[in-house]
Amino acid sequence: MKNTINIDLHCDLLYYMLNPDATIDDKEIGCSLPYLKEGNVKLQVMAIYAGTGANSTKYGLQQSQLFSKLIKNDQFFLFNKDNYTIQENENRVGVIASIENASAFCDENEILDSGFKNLETIIENTQKVLYIGITHHSENRFGGGNNATAGLKDDGKVLLDYIADKGIAIDLAHTSDQLAHDIFNYIDKKGYSIPILASHSNYRAIYKNNRNLPDELAKEVIKRKGLIGLNFIKDYIDLEHPERLYEHIQYGLDLGGEDCIAYGADYFYWKEHPETSRHPFFFPEHSDASVYPAINREIEERFSAELVEKISHKNALHFIERIW
Repeated sequence: MKNTINIDLHCDLLYYMLNPDATIDDKEIGCSLPYLKEGNVKLQVMAIYAGTGANSTKYGLQQSQLFSKLIKNDQFFLFNKDNYTIQENENRVGVIASIENASAFCDENEILDSGFKNLETIIENTQKVLYIGITHHSENRFGGGNNATAGLKDDGKVLLDYIADKGIAIDLAHTSDQLAHDIFNYIDKKGYSIPILASHSNYRAIYKNNRNLPDELAKEVIKRKGLIGLNFIKDYIDLEHPERLYEHIQYGLDLGGEDCIAYGADYFYWKEHPETSRHPFFFPEHSDASVYPAINREIEERFSAELVEKISHKNALHFIERIW
């Protein structure tokens, strides 16, 4: 499994790069270029993240500009499903942008039309947005985040209307349970074929955390041929036992998700995170993107080589092909 291609659905390198002293080679963050290369990551989805509040759209637009520079760097390339095996990209890392929290393009007090213009600017800068997560931890104008209870608000419905024909998926990784249910109900009511994923979430039945999916939502993502990206943060695996990552995989299989499990490690810069009791946020076994070959070997031993191929890249590729 040494040369298995890996695809990861979520990291926060762009947000880290807002720091003027940060570099793409900085090993302070688990998704830096050296780790991605060592882990044979051929597609890293780069999240554009902004917290709900002041300057959220400024940060979102800045990260889209950083992404536009990234794809001009000869170490990276703008990924599409046909070019990741081309020889000229053999030693480079493919990237696609995503949006984590719609506040990144529309703040709480902005006119929606202005927010949508910001979104179009982000799409223009990045050339493609793979998915949008409507919320983050808290509630915003569009709906409730994973630490909130609100469902889909009127502005959230307008957002779904806006992207319905744009080939952009909706991410449930940071929704409240109510928001996720409301998204499913609204797109069904409208007859939209919006793809759904949970880009960096595990299973609540294995480890109880609001960021992990309850069974009914996981089953619905699977039913809709979506993706569920395995999150490597300890809080969503198990605070004591790193090997429980493989219990999350088994549980996904038990729910019928063999063709839906992917990687969504959620690497971010945590060393200045104020909740020091959570440091380090990752087990050594999952600490950076260089660990993918070791995890693939473990999956092969515990499950099968075929499942390694699916989780490492094939499930994600099939999802992207359906969108494109």
